[in-house]
Amino acid sequence: MKDLKIYFIIATVLFAIYIMANMNKPKEVNWAPTFSNTDKIPYGTRVLYERARDIFPGAVIKPKRQAIYNTITEDSIKGSSYIIIAGGLNITKPDFTQLKQYIAAGNDVFIAAGFLGADFEKELKISITNKFAVNGNAHTLIHFVNPALSPEVNYFVDKGVTAGYFAKFDTARAVVIGETDDHKANLLKYPIGKGNLYLTPNPGMFTNYSLLKSQGAEWTSTALSMVKKTPEIIWDEYYTQGTGEDDSPMRVFLGNTQLKAAYYLALFSLLIFVLYEVKRRQRIIPIIKPLENSTVDFVNVVGQVYYERRDNINIARKKMQYFWAFMRETYRLKANRPGPEFVEELVNRTGATEDVARELSGAFIFISTHDIVTDQELIRLNQLIEQFYIQSR
Repeated sequence: MKDLKIYFIIATVLFAIYIMANMNKPKEVNWAPTFSNTDKIPYGTRVLYERARDIFPGAVIKPKRQAIYNTITEDSIKGSSYIIIAGGLNITKPDFTQLKQYIAAGNDVFIAAGFLGADFEKELKISITNKFAVNGNAHTLIHFVNPALSPEVNYFVDKGVTAGYFAKFDTARAVVIGETDDHKANLLKYPIGKGNLYLTPNPGMFTNYSLLKSQGAEWTSTALSMVKKTPEIIWDEYYTQGTGEDDSPMRVFLGNTQLKAAYYLALFSLLIFVLYEVKRRQRIIPIIKPLENSTVDFVNVVGQVYYERRDNINIARKKMQYFWAFMRETYRLKANRPGPEFVEELVNRTGATEDVARELSGAFIFISTHDIVTDQELIRLNQLIEQFYIQSR
């Protein structure tokens, strides 16, 4: 009995030490690209939001959590500038129409996003993409082209933050303000009426991670300094945090006195009905529905789980595995290591173009050597694979 007590004390002490060690161990860094102005994580924008008054002295920073259309039509924001920083947007035609009217009235809009939505990109005739490096190191230098902004000075932030560029845009409407080292535009200005629309596909340059580096902070402050100095700066939170309201349909009923009374009356009537019907002598014969093909539902559920976890690297590696399986079954290609030999064999056997094969090889090397894949890099990988399937048919 005495020996058991000693063992119990030792086990208790060890367990207490284990609990204390877990409570005091350093937390893992959250690399999720939220672009939220409330997040202090690397890819949040808390630093920029708090230092925005240094760029716009005397201006009132007004956060808005409504869609562009609602913000412009419902709020009095004349004589202001509009800033949107997000991983991606879905700007619809009504949003774009209101945005053009707002800009034409003499207001400036600055948007930094990896993709802008099909309608918006179609209206402006633009296409956004990202560069993949062959060795998994996207070392993309960027600079301004305006002589007044020191075009000889190059800026760089690692982790692919500077890799986005406009693969296509309307040169008759857009003015190039910034570009990459291989002369790919990454900062555009669209004069519309009395105002201007500024676009950049590199939202990572405005995050905490970028602003804590001298080159990132200098490029970001210079880019935003082009926006008009107005009494108010509209800071969009809708595309990073949503509306912040209760989206439940019940808020419509409970927010109205008449509907609330009708709702409770219906519940009371339903309760009376249930109590009365429990006296039925015969059980209700259930309707047996035939078995349904739930394959599509299963795929949707799995896809939703992956989307909510934001485990981009896992998705990217699975797409690589399916690609290798396709190559083995279709072309009897056993090599599964990307490189020059892989590119040559891919072109000779499948009929794919050399550019697609080389960029696909670079993307696979990038994913194999990194633990983090951004939304834009995952989208680009999917585009490359789909493009390969089309060319190899």
